[in-house]
Amino acid sequence: MDLGSLENLIAYLDKGGLIVYILIGLNILGYTVMIWKLIIIAITKGRKRSIIEKTLIFVNHNNRHFDRETLKNALDYELHKIEFGMSTVKIIASIAPLLGLLGTILGVSRAFEAISTGGLNDPSVFANGISVALITTIVGLVVAIPHYIGYNYITGLIDSIEINLEREILEHI
Repeated sequence: MDLGSLENLIAYLDKGGLIVYILIGLNILGYTVMIWKLIIIAITKGRKRSIIEKTLIFVNHNNRHFDRETLKNALDYELHKIEFGMSTVKIIASIAPLLGLLGTILGVSRAFEAISTGGLNDPSVFANGISVALITTIVGLVVAIPHYIGYNYITGLIDSIEINLEREILEHI
């Protein structure tokens, strides 16, 4: 099948049925969250000085003596805004291949149902069920792989910000 035109792509995806559309919806949601997180990370890098000051005030107000656990809690409180929503991306990366597998099972089931109903006289009926199975598998993986990469990349950025902030705060104490 030529996937060169938009009509062909839509017809191809349409063969996958409801599961493909669920995967597309999850894909849109996941990319939206990842873009939002990258924007929040950029904003956070710009407010680094403010976060350091708030954390130092919190640590100094709640402890007469320095306690690394209090510092960690204060930083976690400030960085929770950045981390919020990343579990959505992780869940999408985890369930997308499972949804693709569900579509595979449904497609193969349809193929065998077509054989039991019509026999092996028309191989195109069997091939159609297998086609559905492969489409959902492909879409599930196409959704899962970038979300898995994006989750790990953004989590790494967040961890780096936390480590840098903690290091700078420790320099001020």
